[in-house]
Amino acid sequence: MELIKQPTSRFKKRVDITNEELIIAEQYRTIGTNIQFIIEGEKNTILITSPGRGEGKSVTTANIALSIAQQGEEVLLIDANFRNPSLHKTFNVPNIHGFTDVLAGKITFKEAVVSSQVEGIHILTSGTFPLNLLTQKVKQLLESIKQSYNMVLIDSRPILEANDTKILANICDGVVLVVRQDDTSMENAFESKKILEYAQAKMIGVVLNEKR
Repeated sequence: MELIKQPTSRFKKRVDITNEELIIAEQYRTIGTNIQFIIEGEKNTILITSPGRGEGKSVTTANIALSIAQQGEEVLLIDANFRNPSLHKTFNVPNIHGFTDVLAGKITFKEAVVSSQVEGIHILTSGTFPLNLLTQKVKQLLESIKQSYNMVLIDSRPILEANDTKILANICDGVVLVVRQDDTSMENAFESKKILEYAQAKMIGVVLNEKR
């Protein structure tokens, strides 16, 4: 498994993967497998968020998707980080029409979703249409598409910064919180957990990223 470290214009075979990278790749595989064990049947929409910015949330989302896709599963990645979208850069796909455009009725889901260069990974970018999320519209969209994929992973804005994330957390079948060692304060981590509880989200795990 080749790790996704940052946005890249192409995916190329590497032969210089270090032992550290192999260990990290195995950890992502373990996370992906654990998520698959926890979810049941059609309950396959997972929100991935973090307390603040720069905690590795989007890279974690991409690598979990990669680990699941490499098991032969079909994965849909949705970029709900409207202020700072990055999945289109990571997977080198255009962000012309996406999530917000579909919710606004400007385009259909089938017209907006794109296949990445990685087999099994499909992307619904953030889109460019400014929109406040409406719970019912998001529910309807996720219900209509979740049966077409083994896993739907949603990369959101930080939970402490956006009301949109609370809405998504309430709707999704599970939430993974990403924190970074020595960067994320205990106060922010506990506040994030409290907000997710208030949102009646189903917390299924916490990913601890190493310090940069």
